[in-house]
Amino acid sequence: MNIDQLRVFVAVAELGSFSTAALRLDVSQSSVSRAIAALEEELGVSLLTRGRFGAHPTQLGERVLVQAQQILQARERIDYEVNLARGLQGGRVRLASFRSAATHLLPPRIAQFCQRFPQIEVTLTEDDPLAVEQALREGAVDIGLVPLPRSEEFDTWEIGRDEFVVLLPPGRQPVPDPLTWEALSRMSFILYNYAECTSAVRDHWERWGQTLRVAYEVKEDSTIVSMVAQGLGAAILPRLAALPIPDGVQVRSLPVPLERVIGAAVLANVLHPPAVFVFLDALRGTGQFRQSAA
Repeated sequence: MNIDQLRVFVAVAELGSFSTAALRLDVSQSSVSRAIAALEEELGVSLLTRGRFGAHPTQLGERVLVQAQQILQARERIDYEVNLARGLQGGRVRLASFRSAATHLLPPRIAQFCQRFPQIEVTLTEDDPLAVEQALREGAVDIGLVPLPRSEEFDTWEIGRDEFVVLLPPGRQPVPDPLTWEALSRMSFILYNYAECTSAVRDHWERWGQTLRVAYEVKEDSTIVSMVAQGLGAAILPRLAALPIPDGVQVRSLPVPLERVIGAAVLANVLHPPAVFVFLDALRGTGQFRQSAA
């Protein structure tokens, strides 16, 4: 008995025809007949009934069929593991990410991955989301961390959610907790001048019929946090972008929650090496990392 004989038997039993099984397996019908005959001779039993209406398992053949299917499935799993291991030998994963995810999300995942697969080279480039997209298009990187959603040219997976929070200067007069739109309307803000984050905040204010008073527009999140710490205004930032938050700076949630979805993206319709999918599996295990959720 061998794997090929079992594969032939399963095909005939499932399809009910020697000729159809031969087409599926891309062999001659005589080869199928010989394989079944050899298997039945070795076992000393009849596994199939033959007739005008095709070939069907006997009662014993039905029980043998279940075992044969399990053997073939086990063989497929063995082949998968072996091929995966071969593909991971000397592999490489090239990552690109916007700053806050690169700073706070990726390092522990990269460390865990490299510990498990020390033979795989991992590189990381930090850039804004549009530049990450372009690097994916050009094949310069394999996986990009970007806010979602993205265009259909990318396959994406959500790996976390990041809450937008309000940063209030130290020593500020007490404000309602939770914050109200009325309290926010009296504040001047240092706005994060960063493409998607900027539009997300402005759209959120407009959606709820509020006016956003902007005193400064600053591109660097660390500069914004420092300005808040010096009492120059309040700010609305994704929590990860605000870290580390200086002592004394108050952190509050918005009256209506706002969050950005962070995802891993790869270029669609491209054959990626095994190492890329293994790293994606590691990323998908991150879950949500906002403080209010697991």
